[in-house]
Amino acid sequence: MKTALISITENGRKLSAMIAELIEEHDSTRYCYEKHSDPHAQAFSELSTLTGELFAQCEAIVFVCACGIAVRMIAPFVQSKQNDPAVIVIDDCGKFVIPVLSGHLGGANAFAQLIAERIGAQAVITTATDICGRFSPDCFAAANDLIISDMQAAKEIAAAVLNNEKIGFVSDHPHGTLPPELTEDTGCRTGIVVSADTGRKPFPITLNLAPRNVILGIGCRRGTSEADITEAVYNTFYNAGIDTARICTAATIDLKSDEKGLLSFCSSRGISIAMYSAQELSQVQGEFTGSDFVRSVTGVDNVCERSAALCSGKELIMRKTSLNGVTVAAAEKDIYLDFERKMI
Repeated sequence: MKTALISITENGRKLSAMIAELIEEHDSTRYCYEKHSDPHAQAFSELSTLTGELFAQCEAIVFVCACGIAVRMIAPFVQSKQNDPAVIVIDDCGKFVIPVLSGHLGGANAFAQLIAERIGAQAVITTATDICGRFSPDCFAAANDLIISDMQAAKEIAAAVLNNEKIGFVSDHPHGTLPPELTEDTGCRTGIVVSADTGRKPFPITLNLAPRNVILGIGCRRGTSEADITEAVYNTFYNAGIDTARICTAATIDLKSDEKGLLSFCSSRGISIAMYSAQELSQVQGEFTGSDFVRSVTGVDNVCERSAALCSGKELIMRKTSLNGVTVAAAEKDIYLDFERKMI
């Protein structure tokens, strides 16, 4: 998780340095007010400007300061539960860790609990499902990388949980033991469906959760622009009836490790990249759309299909399609739904 640690005072500076060391699994950068900075932090003079920049860049922002200061700073930039980063406030003395924004979808609650545990502080959680120890559709979706199609339905289900209603559950994927709030009985008023088919509505109020488990196999001519890659991917996926939001990883040949258009396409959409050698791709078993020209350039007869199949370990759901000098294919990787998993 790309995390910003912001401090204003000298005590805050020391605390932010300690936190950065204790959450080393996160990609964290420290920002300290210029009067209380150090060589390992970026100094700033204008907190509101810094907050605006980080709000668009980071997955989590941790303020080491008074809660009121943090709230005033983020207020102009707040958009929605689905887009806002996790925002956490910690007092200068390190006694309380308070998630103030994106507690579920952004992972602020779980992250706050992690920080509190490591610095010996108290996490202050205020979301109803958490303090009551109940199932949260937001948390479940975020932890299992599922796309929420309807935030209103998610709110309805969260309210139903707190009202002790049973929530129906249907899934195309294997899963762990259902929590007590969920049932496989499809006669419920509200329910959750985990499936790529977001049109399935077995309940009067149905929350459709699509898995982000599609592997984009891709190849392109040298120097292909991000715009051309975007057009090719979006058009081919649209025609195949696959939501591009479900792409979790782009797979390609290692010759593309410096392909700026492809790297930019993936970076701007939060898509990871898997790269394989020509030898690895050539060893993938299956029937693929071969090309002598592609072999002469890359050393293997097909890049996009073989990459998608290798990365997913599964058969293709979309075969090679070409547009703007870009070749695109797709496969789905297996997923397992874990109700105990937390987003941290």
